Amino acid sequence: MSSKENSVSSLGLGDSTESDSLQSEFDISPQKDGKLMKTIITKGNGWEKPGNGDKVSVHYVGKLLDGTQFDSSRDRNEKFVFTLGAKEVIEGWDIAVKTMKRGEVASFKIDPSLAYGERGSPPTIPPNSTLIFEIELFDWKLEDITKKADGGILRRIIKDGSEWSTPNEGSTCNIEYIGKYEDRVFESRQVTFYLGEGSEENLVPAIEIAVRKMKKDERCEIIVKPKYVWGDGQGNQEYGIPNDYQQLKYEIYLKNFENLKEIEDMENNERIEQALLVKTKGTKYFKESKYKLAIKQYKRVIQLIGTETDNFEPELKEKARDILLAGNLNLAMCYLKVENFLETQKNCDRALEIDPENEKGLFRRGQAFYGQKEYELAKKDFGKLLEIDPKNSAAKSQMINCINRIKEHMEKEKMKYKNMFEIFAKRDSEKEAKKKAAQATTITTAADDSKIFNIDGDNETKAKDSESPQQQQQQQPEQQQQAANA
Repeated sequence: MSSKENSVSSLGLGDSTESDSLQSEFDISPQKDGKLMKTIITKGNGWEKPGNGDKVSVHYVGKLLDGTQFDSSRDRNEKFVFTLGAKEVIEGWDIAVKTMKRGEVASFKIDPSLAYGERGSPPTIPPNSTLIFEIELFDWKLEDITKKADGGILRRIIKDGSEWSTPNEGSTCNIEYIGKYEDRVFESRQVTFYLGEGSEENLVPAIEIAVRKMKKDERCEIIVKPKYVWGDGQGNQEYGIPNDYQQLKYEIYLKNFENLKEIEDMENNERIEQALLVKTKGTKYFKESKYKLAIKQYKRVIQLIGTETDNFEPELKEKARDILLAGNLNLAMCYLKVENFLETQKNCDRALEIDPENEKGLFRRGQAFYGQKEYELAKKDFGKLLEIDPKNSAAKSQMINCINRIKEHMEKEKMKYKNMFEIFAKRDSEKEAKKKAAQATTITTAADDSKIFNIDGDNETKAKDSESPQQQQQQQPEQQQQAANA
């Protein structure tokens, strides 16, 4: 059998045993006991059928055996969308819709045991009612199991699990899986790993995300985008997968898992014992520079102890306090390594609430402030540390760095304000120059206007106006004499 044929077969998408003949009623009940009968009204398209976890879109009309209609999505003119296998509808529906193809219209007669049973659904459905549903299947989408709902991991359940519980963080999981690229199997493995630490077994993130939602004996298929495999734009030369691939498929079988005991179910001495084991594992990962895994372990330490130790017995309280202090300090150190300075600061704050003069807490918080360019706050922490231990050379060195950065910052501020004042002065000068230029233009324009409005008859008047007072006085007697002679 080819890999493509194997994939189709394993997904339950191959040949069906049901009849495809129109208007022919046949039994699709799990026990073949006549409790769920199907009649195809309109054949569907293609060969694919939805599976558990798929979001399906349908129209339906529901009637009692006597023909009384009690519900209809068609009357509301609104398609009904639900997730198959999630118990969002009656059991008969989950079974029925999985037998349909796109575009198919079928009628289903559903026994009360697969519908609303002895209680019915008052007031429209009496107790112990056999129901008739006409359903039209339009389409379906795979379940998006990413936290951000970005479509990066789409899941289809191939075979339901046998139990209700799912693996928790740190549980031991035993899986089998195959990876496919364009229907070519590139990987096939059986792996036992601790959930949350799958990278230690070279598991891609998508597999761990899927396993968290699986039940024992469950089989599923996931369609995965590059982001949840090796990262965007990253292929795998060993497997022959190019950097520009669009998606991969994985078929996963969860054979078994063993969950860790829930914290609320542990005795206090168990919590301390587990916290010490997890702390040791975190330290191992830290020494191997696997900081993300170390962070997970130290977070688990804090979860196991809790934020307060008052609920521990007197003989256990001091030990719990020491573990909680170490968990916060170690977590702060991990965050420093990945340059997450804000989280470093927060965990140091918690550590210093437990022990206000803890030297590691003060030093690491000082580093966190320095990384956030809060040099005054960093200087304060290093200064307090030097009060506790005046010979601490690392703190002295960091104090010098802080003083230098503060001086540099002050010089930059001075230059900044100096440049600002120069810019403002230049702008004011330019404004004043523009203002004077505008005034000069106005005066020139006014003089030009007076010339424009002078007409020919005014030339003599203009000439007289231009004469000096002395010239005008000399002309007056002459004018008077001329008048007398006349």
